[in-house]
Amino acid sequence: MSEPLPEDDLAARLRGFGPVGVLATLAVLAAAAVLGSFKALPVLLWAWRSRTPWRDLGFVRPANWARTAVVAVILGVAFKLAMKSVVMPLLGAPPINPAYHYLAGNPAVLPLMLFHVFVGAAFGEEVVFRGFLFERWRRLCGDGRLARVAIVILSSALFAAAHYPDQGVPGMQQALVTGLVFGSVYAATGRIWGVVIAHAAFDLAAVAIIFCNLETTVAHWFFR
Repeated sequence: MSEPLPEDDLAARLRGFGPVGVLATLAVLAAAAVLGSFKALPVLLWAWRSRTPWRDLGFVRPANWARTAVVAVILGVAFKLAMKSVVMPLLGAPPINPAYHYLAGNPAVLPLMLFHVFVGAAFGEEVVFRGFLFERWRRLCGDGRLARVAIVILSSALFAAAHYPDQGVPGMQQALVTGLVFGSVYAATGRIWGVVIAHAAFDLAAVAIIFCNLETTVAHWFFR
């Protein structure tokens, strides 16, 4: 049997793009795809074991938490309302999202949905599709302007594809647009917490609209 790799060597290989690094990256993405709300866990384990600086995944403390949170919440809610009332109708999406219509007037399912929104969607998806994928592709392609544009587009395409199985084409369209927006913000700032909070506000606004049975009303604000 071969000797186990020294810890520093293994960490370097996990961060790189040799056979070990590529397999590790694919394993992280595969695990994230099946872990549901806990999709961020394999990324965090990889970062710890590979000794990747948390900053490289966007975990940078905001200069002002309150200001970051307030701005992110306002922008996240406004973004959701714009998507529901303008963008999705222009793309031909139906006013009702059948995948989540069971939330309408159903308080019993709210606790689990809120857990998914905060842990699985806002935190988990941003860690995987922004933090992890951006770190991997930046290390491979560099951090130039064209590289950043390509990373935003590629990560958004994967983000959209991940939403197709349960939400179909409309869900994929919405995820593509939101991925491009959140990805662009993350590419410009390199900070993940504001995007996580905006994502949470976006999804909470969506849950509120569905729960209050206002999907059709909001979808028809500008288009009948």
